[in-house]
Amino acid sequence: MLEAQIQHDQTKNIAPTLRTQVAIIGGGFGGIAMAIRLLQQSNHDFIILEKANELGGTWRENRYPGAACDVQSHMYSLSFAPKTDWSKRYAEAPEIFEYIQQVAREYNLQQYCRFNSEVYSAKYNENTCEWQLQLNDNITLSAQYVIFASGPLHVPQIPKILGIEKFKGKIFHSSQWNHEYDLKDKNVASIGTGGSAIQYIPEIATQTKQLYVFQRTAAWVIPRDERSYLNLEKTLFKKFDWYRKIHRARLYWSNESRVIPIVKPITMKYAQKLAEMYIKYQVKDADLAQKLIPNYIMGCKRILISNKYFPTFNRPNVELVTDTIQEVTENSIITKDGKSREIDCLIYGTGFITDPRIYLKSFACFGEHGQELKQVWQDGAESYYGICTKGFPNFFQLLGPNTVLAHNSVIFMIEAQVDYILQMMQLVSKSKSQAIAVKDDIQNQYNDHIQQMLDGTVWQSGCVSWYQQDGGKNFALWPTYTWKYWLATRKINAADFRLLNKINTSHAA
Repeated sequence: MLEAQIQHDQTKNIAPTLRTQVAIIGGGFGGIAMAIRLLQQSNHDFIILEKANELGGTWRENRYPGAACDVQSHMYSLSFAPKTDWSKRYAEAPEIFEYIQQVAREYNLQQYCRFNSEVYSAKYNENTCEWQLQLNDNITLSAQYVIFASGPLHVPQIPKILGIEKFKGKIFHSSQWNHEYDLKDKNVASIGTGGSAIQYIPEIATQTKQLYVFQRTAAWVIPRDERSYLNLEKTLFKKFDWYRKIHRARLYWSNESRVIPIVKPITMKYAQKLAEMYIKYQVKDADLAQKLIPNYIMGCKRILISNKYFPTFNRPNVELVTDTIQEVTENSIITKDGKSREIDCLIYGTGFITDPRIYLKSFACFGEHGQELKQVWQDGAESYYGICTKGFPNFFQLLGPNTVLAHNSVIFMIEAQVDYILQMMQLVSKSKSQAIAVKDDIQNQYNDHIQQMLDGTVWQSGCVSWYQQDGGKNFALWPTYTWKYWLATRKINAADFRLLNKINTSHAA
């Protein structure tokens, strides 16, 4: 039906225009969750706009060797679309990607998708209370609601290195892994020691002739339970749903207990001592082990999990390089100490751009009075429960500011946010309005409270992390237990919002 409308417009030699009630930007976990919950409410008037040619989000992009999730499989899945036959406690990327595809097939989401559709701009019309989305194929999409579900981890962080344009070898980012390039018998440099790097480094170390791991900042890495699920357990999960739910609940509450050392950093020192012992036990060379021990409080940056990372440095073909990179030549990397190391390949394990003021650079979003989202967030991204932003009616975000987690599953947060969005849409419908926007003072009070809660946490203990913007403000993380977020968003408070009608009239809820 959508394609027929496009063809009809094209025969008239006019720019094609589509119309839908709900435009969902992004086909990862967030976009899929939103789509399914709409279907469960018998709402079929939505479109999923996906810039790639298939669903999957970060699990479509990140297919590097060893890619896996650091949240338990039964927690890193949708509660209303459970998978009973996870192969292991912590699933690897291919299994998670296949789960997403399976869920999409089960709910027949393909018919609601427009693939290879990137949104260049979104503009709110105050007279009609609708959004106009300009797509990359010169199509305009008109929608009452916009769900921004692109996620915070999709724009690769590429460091600026002097002379990089001279390098004649192979270069790629972990999220854009070149699987056709054979690393066997190659001299490889890996830059970065974040979540992706600590997973692929042990995998490629067995293939390369020489692997140089360039570390700017050491990471706290703790062991993980790699245990596979027994066939008996899978059978029980499938036959007795209560058994699966109990298992999931146990995982949830064990994860929630991790908040205690986050909000009370003094208790983190005990876990940190154990982590130091773990490093010294795994790495045979005492001096090398010391270089791998971070100089900041555990938890200030993301805590990583791996059983393979530290033993990799016992290999004779792996060298940890802590000297700063000075420049890159045609075939080597030169560090500040003057040492030159010949390389055939350079891999960026440098993560993603997480500051929305930067990763939204190709997406112009204009709300009321022509204000642009990046400009509104110039001094830091803020919203109301990470879902709605003042001045941007009917524009909802999943995993927005201060709703990412460092201790539990973000899928839990996504589900709470989706349900909250549905409540806002229902409020608009019941009030016979066309749009809804959070009141300015409500959002301001909320964000002041969030920043107060972040004070004194381990994340504000002095290190610089991707959780923070310039100046140290934490714009990314939820500062306490996730059950508190669920309670706060379980029922909408109508008094927190403005309800809007066409021709720019409004009345308080």
